Amino acid sequence: MDVILLKDVEKVGLRGDVVAVSRGYMRNYLGPRKLAQEATPARVAELEKVDAHRARHEAQSFDDAQKIAEALGKAELRFDVNAGPQGQLFGSVTATDVADEIWEKLKIRVDRRKIDLPDPIKRIGRYAIPVEIFTDVSAEVRTLVVPEGGELPPEEELEAMEAAEKAAEEAEAEAAAEHQAAVEAEVEQFVAEEETVEPEENAAEADEAEAEAVEAESEEQVVDPDAEPS
Repeated sequence: MDVILLKDVEKVGLRGDVVAVSRGYMRNYLGPRKLAQEATPARVAELEKVDAHRARHEAQSFDDAQKIAEALGKAELRFDVNAGPQGQLFGSVTATDVADEIWEKLKIRVDRRKIDLPDPIKRIGRYAIPVEIFTDVSAEVRTLVVPEGGELPPEEELEAMEAAEKAAEEAEAEAAAEHQAAVEAEVEQFVAEEETVEPEENAAEADEAEAEAVEAESEEQVVDPDAEPS
């Protein structure tokens, strides 16, 4: 079935895309999480209408692109986000978010696929995001990702927060690796002990069998005193 994505979905598409997915995927994942809605003819027509309206504000020539690049170079985007104590975001800022904010702030349409943001932004901070506007015309958009209800701390503090988070992640990864190594060592020791016990048990069983054989042979060699000599 065809659906309209309401948010960017990794390996599926970007917000506003019309994509084909299985009914089960829509019913069990996309729909309950409000990530997509069914692409009815009316909804697709409305989407195309909005896209056509924005397209009129897109660069149509080299001169248009230069004017847009100048406007973007002077602009500053701001995203107020929910963030943790070390500056990590509870969510992310994507290329689609940047394109939408450029539209809302400047009424300029840029292709979100030409916003050079390989990975979503997941930390507060100051960013310069490259945008390709037209052939041989690009600009960098200053972007602030700010903790909700606050302001950005100085750059040195941002760097210290990021370093602290990385150190915590590395410590956690190291602890996990040590735990895994300890588990593997215990398994190896258990296997080694089992392999040692098994030969000992086999040797004991062999000794017992040999003793039983000797005893049986001795019993056969006992002479009956009442028996007549041959």
